[in-house]
Amino acid sequence: MRSEIRKNCLLARAALAEEEVARLSHLLVDNLLRTFAVPPGKCVGFCWPIRNEPDIRPAIHAWLKMGMIAALPVTPIQQQALSFRLWRPESPLAPDCKGILAPLENAPEVNPDALLIPLNAFDARGYRLGYGGGFFDRTLAASGASRPLAIGIGFELGRIGDVQPEAHDQPVDWLITEQGAWQVR
Repeated sequence: MRSEIRKNCLLARAALAEEEVARLSHLLVDNLLRTFAVPPGKCVGFCWPIRNEPDIRPAIHAWLKMGMIAALPVTPIQQQALSFRLWRPESPLAPDCKGILAPLENAPEVNPDALLIPLNAFDARGYRLGYGGGFFDRTLAASGASRPLAIGIGFELGRIGDVQPEAHDQPVDWLITEQGAWQVR
């Protein structure tokens, strides 16, 4: 069932025209910037957009101008938590083991204070479906008491009634879409 939900949401997002992805991303970024001001020196982990995900890089650039530190995840080869490396606009990137752009190995590792987590499917309780690898769930679970603020980022077309969470699923604290921002935890 969850795999079918994931597949349908990915297909719906893939069907969006480039112009529509840009329009929805712009609205989402506006909601993100209205909701969160990142203090100087705080670190935010985000994901390079793939497969018609929202492009939140304009928010990252705005926060960088205010002194925020940015980080991109590096997907581990084995089923472990993600690690994060410092990212700046001039940082060179290369595909990680999943083919997703990430900072090079010589970029310093950092521990984000907040994570902007992509949502393929999500429900009002903050449970989400990603791509099925469980990387963000493991990352949040491994954080324990120092868990970063988890902000789910996705388009409304991925909103469903119930993700049917499994025992290992970690809900996000906030949901941000093109239609608004909701604190769920």
